[in-house]
Amino acid sequence: MTQTENQAKTKYKMFNSIWSKSDKPSVKSCFSLFSDCIHVATSRTCEYLRFTDPDEKFYPSKAVFHEIFLMAYIQRSFQLNLTDTFNCTVMTHGQRFLLGTDWVWAVLDPPSKNPRIQIAVQVLHLTENTQENFEEHFSMEMELFQKTRAERLVEFCAGIGRSCYALFLFFGHKNDPGNIYGLLSNNLHEALGRCVQIDQEFIKGFFKGAKGFGTATGMLRAVVSRKDNEPLTMLVKFC
Repeated sequence: MTQTENQAKTKYKMFNSIWSKSDKPSVKSCFSLFSDCIHVATSRTCEYLRFTDPDEKFYPSKAVFHEIFLMAYIQRSFQLNLTDTFNCTVMTHGQRFLLGTDWVWAVLDPPSKNPRIQIAVQVLHLTENTQENFEEHFSMEMELFQKTRAERLVEFCAGIGRSCYALFLFFGHKNDPGNIYGLLSNNLHEALGRCVQIDQEFIKGFFKGAKGFGTATGMLRAVVSRKDNEPLTMLVKFC
């Protein structure tokens, strides 16, 4: 067995130890519970994504999808007692603008409750302009306004390190508008280093020609078992 394989095995055992307390979910059940929370949240959200008013008069706000997903996820995570090991922090309006993230999932290290792994989420829509109009609320440097929300999220994650992943969630997809898809990566800052603009079109490019998608459970397994400083990029289908 190689040194890197030993490190991955040791890391998995470490998380198993963290989650194996008598009053906390085990590592295997944690994956299952997270998957359950995601299933509840996506099922509820997709009901609204697929809704069509026969009279074509009612069109739900895109912000509604985001809020429905979060409310369903948070409610279910409390019901399953998942919050002590897998936290969800919802950003304020100002934090969403500054950091580019709508909420952050974090694997916590008891008893300190410090995050070991973070997944910073930004919600996207099929017809959304990701450069949100927050200027009326904030007076910022022009350099900040020249960056897209996606770039601010990538920079936020890069500032923490490879243990922080950017997850771009598409509420609707070009060929499948009633489902939720995601791009997870801890390596997109490499594109910024090559002066590539990271925006919605750039992110959509990862889905072109995609032949397969991971699951929410597979996503969590991948970030937990990843070797230190190892880059990871994957596509996920949530519905």
